[in-house]
Amino acid sequence: MGISGIRLGERNEEGLKSATSVLKQMYGERFQTGEAIRAQHAHTTTWVPPQLPDGVLFIESKDDVLSAVRIASEYRVPLIPFGTGSSLEGQVNAPSGGFSLDFSRMNRLLEVNVEDLDCTVEPGITREELNIQLRDTGLFFPIDPGANASIGGMTATRASGTNAVRYGTMKDNVLAVTAVTSDGEEIRTARRARKSSAGYDLTRLFVGSEGSLGILTSITLRLQGIPEQIAGGYCNFPTVREACEAVIMTIQLGIPVARIELMNALQVRACNTYSGLSLPEAPSLFLEFHGSPASVKLQSEAFGEVAHENGASGFVWSTNPEERARIWKARHNVYWSAKALKPGANAIATDVCVPISRLAECVSATEADIDAHGLIAPIVGHAGDGNFHVSLVINDQDPTEVAGAEAFIARLNARALEMDGTCTGEHGIGQGKQEFLEGELGGSVEIMRRIKKSLDPLNIFNPGKIFALD
Repeated sequence: MGISGIRLGERNEEGLKSATSVLKQMYGERFQTGEAIRAQHAHTTTWVPPQLPDGVLFIESKDDVLSAVRIASEYRVPLIPFGTGSSLEGQVNAPSGGFSLDFSRMNRLLEVNVEDLDCTVEPGITREELNIQLRDTGLFFPIDPGANASIGGMTATRASGTNAVRYGTMKDNVLAVTAVTSDGEEIRTARRARKSSAGYDLTRLFVGSEGSLGILTSITLRLQGIPEQIAGGYCNFPTVREACEAVIMTIQLGIPVARIELMNALQVRACNTYSGLSLPEAPSLFLEFHGSPASVKLQSEAFGEVAHENGASGFVWSTNPEERARIWKARHNVYWSAKALKPGANAIATDVCVPISRLAECVSATEADIDAHGLIAPIVGHAGDGNFHVSLVINDQDPTEVAGAEAFIARLNARALEMDGTCTGEHGIGQGKQEFLEGELGGSVEIMRRIKKSLDPLNIFNPGKIFALD
């Protein structure tokens, strides 16, 4: 599709005007229409141009959601859920106008069931806030996409992150949701039981729906016990291929790593500069092991043998929390470190995911493509599940650089699909990946459209995301 294919949709001007008047009367200062605040709710860390909503409603309860959906249905205007604005494919844009629903004030931890290892939260709570509140229970929520995203946003985009190789993704950790559907009623998709054969799996239908089927009002999550000990470490390799081969062997041998992250040499250099590290500027793996002191030691030693067999120059690991935190903070700041490689430029973050056996081949081919076209594009990956990211650092005001970046992204996605992978491991489709979804799933996309039309016949829930506007 490219930037040129992302367009504005048809606006219902009369309906927007009437709904704006009603929302102002109902919510007063909680409903804002100033340009600055509307711009904040269309801006994300993405290459997709912002498309501003007509107003922003600060949601504080499920009753606010019920009212907003009923108003939107009556006047046939769009609603766009907003968590923290960290989405990467234009998910919070308003191409047909409408109203952004800001969930930052609907952020309570509603219930914790320590014996059952689960909790229920409101969608606006962030993953860091949740783990702070859970700390005294001895439990934690393990999904870590890097950004301090909201749980609602993570659910909507089916997020994963650095811990996915051990703990899975959001689809594996969301037990149930409540959501307001287009008829203005709240539904519950499941109970708290860990397994069920009762009808369609509506929970997983909503997980990853990007706000296109309804508005989430609560999420019930699977929790984990805080590990007795955590060890972290890193090692570097002569080439990216050898680093990826070490990852493949680690997974195939069943070594239970919690995190195994890949950085190519350019990304390590960017982290050194931006985060004040002094790591060898070579392809590297960053790892973390969770468990008892004895099991962590065994896991670390087993990986050390794998690393050595694949040409690593050494494996440095530690149980010191401060040392680990410094390394992982640098990992989480890779987007900003990539931007710093070219002052004044922007970073286009994109991701693909391939079967683990094809990871070395795909990453190596991608590095060769970057070199052949003279691009500045560091690579970082959740290598344990075959998912990697490329940050293209370009002047997004230069049409030539933009066209080159779009051509690279198209080649990257084609390469992943040729290897029976996916066009996105965790960023979602939004506006930026729509053309690749068709190539990946073919006729299944039409089934998705039918589901969307059935549950949202007026197309009020985040229109223009996942599927192109008519």
